Amino acid sequence: MNASTYSRRTSWGTRLLIGFVLILAGAATATWALAQYRPAARFLGIVPAAQPVRPVVLTPPPTAAPNTALGGARDAARVAQLEARLSRVENATEKAEGSAGRADALVVAFAARRAIDRGVALGYLENLLVDRFGSQHQRAVGTIIAASHQPVRLNDLVAQYETLGPELRRGSPQDSWWTNLQRELGELIEVHSADRPSPSADARYQRAMQRLSAGDVDQALAETMRLPGAARASDWTQKARRYVAAHRALDEIESAALLGGR
Repeated sequence: MNASTYSRRTSWGTRLLIGFVLILAGAATATWALAQYRPAARFLGIVPAAQPVRPVVLTPPPTAAPNTALGGARDAARVAQLEARLSRVENATEKAEGSAGRADALVVAFAARRAIDRGVALGYLENLLVDRFGSQHQRAVGTIIAASHQPVRLNDLVAQYETLGPELRRGSPQDSWWTNLQRELGELIEVHSADRPSPSADARYQRAMQRLSAGDVDQALAETMRLPGAARASDWTQKARRYVAAHRALDEIESAALLGGR
């Protein structure tokens, strides 16, 4: 290879290299220009055209259909049914509570009567009586409690009355011997209507004893006060009055318990 041939080959290689460098430089320049000038890039199709901005339209909520009104009516009917059911449950509960309160009140009243008849102290029943009946039957409760502190039993009244028999038939201490003699002579011959009880002292005493033995202390007390010697039995009459008052008070609270509990 001679020098001229080598020189020609070298000049062609140099030319090719310079041309390749120029191509790269042109491509880089074109890319930079397109990046800086976006309208030209969109014109050439390299960058997609900008989409137009569309306004956002808010759609109103759908109007209530006729079924909505029908559903509201059904809900109201269900609420009414639930309220009616709740009312029935409340009434049943009140009735149950009333029955329970009535039963409790009756138990307290019967227990108090048993304690009074036996002549024992009420104990814890005093507080129960006050709680159950004290607001509306204060006097009756006070009478029962006082009677429990000074107990009077029916058996004691009968036994004491038998002992007082001669004194009751004899006459009062203020009567003179002439008055007593007239009374005794008047009872020898007794005249009275057949449809009326005998007014004699013996007959009255026997009727009073029968009433007393049967537990009718009120009627026995009334017969005793008509006897000539009633003034001699002041202690017995006081006990009989306490007994009658206590049992009337017991009747009152028992009636209250039957009618309504409290």
